[in-house]
Amino acid sequence: MAELIDGKAIAAQIRAQIAQEVLKLQEDQGVTPGLAVVLAGDDPASKTYVRNKEKACEEAGIYSEKYLLPADATQEQLMDLVRRLNEKQDIDGILVQLPLPEGLDDKSIVEAIRPDKDVDAFHPVNVGEIMIGNYRFLPCTPAGIIELLKSKNIVIEGKNCVVIGRSNIVGKPVAMLLLHQNGTVTVCHSKTKDLKEICRGADILVSAVGKAKFVTADMVKPGAAVIDVGMNRDENGKLCGDVDFESVEPVASYLTPVPGGVGPMTIAMLLKNTLTAAKIHCGL
Repeated sequence: MAELIDGKAIAAQIRAQIAQEVLKLQEDQGVTPGLAVVLAGDDPASKTYVRNKEKACEEAGIYSEKYLLPADATQEQLMDLVRRLNEKQDIDGILVQLPLPEGLDDKSIVEAIRPDKDVDAFHPVNVGEIMIGNYRFLPCTPAGIIELLKSKNIVIEGKNCVVIGRSNIVGKPVAMLLLHQNGTVTVCHSKTKDLKEICRGADILVSAVGKAKFVTADMVKPGAAVIDVGMNRDENGKLCGDVDFESVEPVASYLTPVPGGVGPMTIAMLLKNTLTAAKIHCGL
């Protein structure tokens, strides 16, 4: 029976540590880290994420600003807002909530954010730094996944690591971080042949495909650590992950639940990146 990795509890520890560091930065440097969150449109999931980020900032002592744009906002309006936030002295991190409404080009918006304020680590400069292993920021969800593995002393070095999904937000960067930890990494996707067989060889299996209960027990090596990044709804409308929890739990040695696994870690890592940005901006 798998031991559950409690992302909520681990994230709470990280956030408490960040709050202490924020207080020290305020006392020593007179600096309060600042985060600007930009939300265009009225996507319910995005609204929930933004609300959770606001609350987390408040608890950590991080100053936050929220900018709400209508769904019919133009590309130029959004670009103009990003340019203004780039110049704001009290803002260390800028986060534009994705996905953007139809008609807006997220690629050019991300590229418009100053790399030293890009706390999502999506800017090509930051992506390149992650690639070569010389980075300031890490993408929040992949960084959270590594922290979850470390929290249980799960050794990555020399292990077979399989990532299902190749998105720029999770799949590719988490594969790179596992590689930096000396894991032997395979990235699977919709065109992969013998997916089940490849997954069954994984000591560490990360699923980020966004398909409810996609990973079943026959895809999991006995004793594997399984990280479920999915956030889906099942046939009854109940929140679930990519992993068929009931069938996989008896097979795996470690498993992240949904909700309460990877999700809380994403916000904790965002706070960490905002703190790092503030330290960079005051020369620390």
